[in-house]
Amino acid sequence: MRWLTLYARSRQVPASLAAVVIGTVALWAFAGDGGAEPGDPRLPALALAAGAMAASTGLGGQDPDLDRTVAIRWIPRRAAHVLLAAAVVAGVLLAVQTVGRDLATTAFVVRDSAGLMGLAALGAVVCGGQYAWTPPFAWLSYSFFAPPPTSTPTQVASWMLLPPGTAAGTWTALALTAAGTTAYALVGPRR
Repeated sequence: MRWLTLYARSRQVPASLAAVVIGTVALWAFAGDGGAEPGDPRLPALALAAGAMAASTGLGGQDPDLDRTVAIRWIPRRAAHVLLAAAVVAGVLLAVQTVGRDLATTAFVVRDSAGLMGLAALGAVVCGGQYAWTPPFAWLSYSFFAPPPTSTPTQVASWMLLPPGTAAGTWTALALTAAGTTAYALVGPRR
């Protein structure tokens, strides 16, 4: 159990968890003022993206050489890290919603948190751990200002704002989750 504690500390898990909880509670509180329309996906997508960005800080370790050592089986640990972070980000929003007003359905929360953490994992592979937050931020920003999702390419571009059950949104999230988790597990964060 000591290795798990050391791993959590080295990946800044306590600070990331605090940021996820504080950010989600703050955005949920802002939604309580009635400013957002019921069913508006922008606020829950923002809460999930903020959670994924906070969790992405732990995708890169403090010693890149240690992250590449073969003495430790990193592949299952890295995959578990991404999937567990997605579950925590989704779980925090779902737990906060139980207190009062629902912002999104469970399917929406699970889909978006998994896709955003996969995107953050891809960011860690391509940009490094310290910049893993940039792909989720960039895609969320684009989604807010993208044209209406009338065709398949525009639906893929705005996948995180689509209603649950939309094929393009679900498949895009699944592809990002699978690609990000696999790439991060096999390659690790960029130096």
